[in-house]
Amino acid sequence: MKLNEIKDNEGATKDRIRVGRGIGSGKGKTGGRGVKGQKARSGVAINGFEGGQMPIYRRLPKRGFNNIFASEFTTVSVGRIQIAIDAGKLDASATIDAAALKAAGVIRRLKDGVRVLSDGDLKAKLTLEVAGASKAAVEKIEKAGGSIKQLSAAAEKSE
Repeated sequence: MKLNEIKDNEGATKDRIRVGRGIGSGKGKTGGRGVKGQKARSGVAINGFEGGQMPIYRRLPKRGFNNIFASEFTTVSVGRIQIAIDAGKLDASATIDAAALKAAGVIRRLKDGVRVLSDGDLKAKLTLEVAGASKAAVEKIEKAGGSIKQLSAAAEKSE
């Protein structure tokens, strides 16, 4: 094989449609824009415009707010932790914290800390140090003989 012989597999790429290049192309004359009118012209951006009628985003009332100070946690289930332990990525005898979960590839990014949820089953006896956990997750961990320490989100983020 030579560098000048390299090409894509058949059907891997599509040719772009050349619009407005003669009647024989099937996309000539109006170029797929229909006839006349505002949308046939260039420079049109009319998203949300409803022909002068009050648009739906203005008819409906505003509701709620977005708390910019809210903590955003990365969630992980006890079942996912058990899978990582079974695969040998996590050491059940050591203390498992956010950094250990990230190093094992259980979570991708830390955000404001890790919150453990109760999906799945847990067989291993764990010692967890995380920002938060659901009541059901805490029950599952303690039922398996483990313990969980809930940190403040700021303390976990600084690690």
